[in-house]
Amino acid sequence: MGSLPRSSFLRDVVWRRLLNNRMALAGAAIVLFMFIMAVAASFTSVDPAAIDVSKSLQPPSWEHPLGTDDLGREVLVRMLYGARISLLVGFVAVGISTLIGILCGALAGYYGGWVDAVVMRFVDIMLCFPTFFLILAVIAFLDPSIWNIMIVIGLTSWMGVARLVRAEFLSLRQRDFVLAAQVLGASDVRLIFRHILPNALSPVLVSATLGVAGAILTESALSFLGIGVQPPTPSWGNMLIIGKQTLGSAWWLSVFPGVAILITVLGYNLLGEGIRDALDPRIKE
Repeated sequence: MGSLPRSSFLRDVVWRRLLNNRMALAGAAIVLFMFIMAVAASFTSVDPAAIDVSKSLQPPSWEHPLGTDDLGREVLVRMLYGARISLLVGFVAVGISTLIGILCGALAGYYGGWVDAVVMRFVDIMLCFPTFFLILAVIAFLDPSIWNIMIVIGLTSWMGVARLVRAEFLSLRQRDFVLAAQVLGASDVRLIFRHILPNALSPVLVSATLGVAGAILTESALSFLGIGVQPPTPSWGNMLIIGKQTLGSAWWLSVFPGVAILITVLGYNLLGEGIRDALDPRIKE
């Protein structure tokens, strides 16, 4: 397997491993279902913020499949819009953290020396702070908007990616194909982004997949605490606030958003674990 070209390994081995991994397929199915939910929000004609107190706290039925909340709003419609918010936060936050982590890790791993020392000491300092409490502290000084949440989550969760990329660069920068490119006069930028980085992205892909789940959990926790996505914009986290207040009389307001968060995070974790196993060349067929 080690002698296979990279393209053949990705096409023949990785894809086959993913298709044979039932847990990874289950995770992919969950992720696809959540994407469908998010897209379906654009096609519904019901306003998720429309109030009708005459229909408040109605249990699940044919007319209201997931019931209504204390203001008579459709829980199903709000769940669909909440899926869109959760996926948006997950992907934007992970995109920001992955970009920063790749740049910092690539610089530290390629140049080494004092550049590596400075970057990695800054990473160590960032890791000293509990991430969630650091996010709480930053959000306390900003308006609790969805864009601020995505940016703050991204800016406080790049350290793991930086460490992964640095380790890959330290391993790859002395390989024959890199030394050959140096002899041919390739610039540092070309060496980093054209020759080394594409071969270092496998662990980054796994980290990004798992990071989406973490970002969704963080956003849900912030919204549940009242400093995340603000009403009337629906998110699964702020829907749980209403559910907590009416837990004894309206169980569906807590169960459905909670199950959605659980299943979504589980799906991304299963998919991430499956991708990690598929990309591991040490695993025997």
